[in-house]
Amino acid sequence: MSFVYLVFLLVSGALSGCGDSAGTWQRIQESGTIRVGLDPTYPPFESMKDGVLQGIDIDLTNAIADDLDLRVDYSHFGYDGLYDALFTGQVDVLISAMVVLPEKTRDFAYSSSYYDAGQILVSRAESVFHTLDEASESTIAVELGSEGHVLANQWKRKNPGATVIPFKNVDEAVRAVENRKADVAITDSITGRLLAAQSPELKLGNQTISAEPFALVVRSGDEVLLDRLNSSLENLQKDGNLDLLIRRWLNNNSSENQ
Repeated sequence: MSFVYLVFLLVSGALSGCGDSAGTWQRIQESGTIRVGLDPTYPPFESMKDGVLQGIDIDLTNAIADDLDLRVDYSHFGYDGLYDALFTGQVDVLISAMVVLPEKTRDFAYSSSYYDAGQILVSRAESVFHTLDEASESTIAVELGSEGHVLANQWKRKNPGATVIPFKNVDEAVRAVENRKADVAITDSITGRLLAAQSPELKLGNQTISAEPFALVVRSGDEVLLDRLNSSLENLQKDGNLDLLIRRWLNNNSSENQ
């Protein structure tokens, strides 16, 4: 076997694992089923309760399937095995709080983002902070060693009038705001929304201060499937159903609702 022919076989095999554009979508249409991979251990996005899948990603998957007139076949994997399962064709798409990773885009493609899990500000209802620019003379509570801690320290270097207080966990940081021991806390938007839902005294900023987009993932060659998924996401955003299903699981009293 020649070296050139061997390289051809290896490249062909790699490409076959990456999808063939219209072919994947045609197979899905013919079967009437889309195969979805997820790791059901990350509530409120996906978890198992009494043997039944539930969460934001489950509601989202079902809404997309309804829009595309498809059934859903779920397969469970450990989070570390999700990309391998997709690459080897065990599933058609991943919907499992997947963060967009630029280094993966050679083999995989991401949909439009359906949720931003980036860092957000949590403050008291009477003095809501939306950006760090508004906290130049404030006391900022953070979880020790978290991304929020890093952002707060970076901010303090430019704004020495700010004070950063680290706590051992994010719950303590947010409670410090509620108890007036700090003016604002920095946390990821998921935790922030869940904690704000428990207290009318707390409000969220109306934007994240760092981005961590969640998206659906397909193989890089499956452009037709990706187009269909993005169209469904756009429909869900336009009719408000995406926001409704997210609020069902992350109900909050944030300033964005005011």
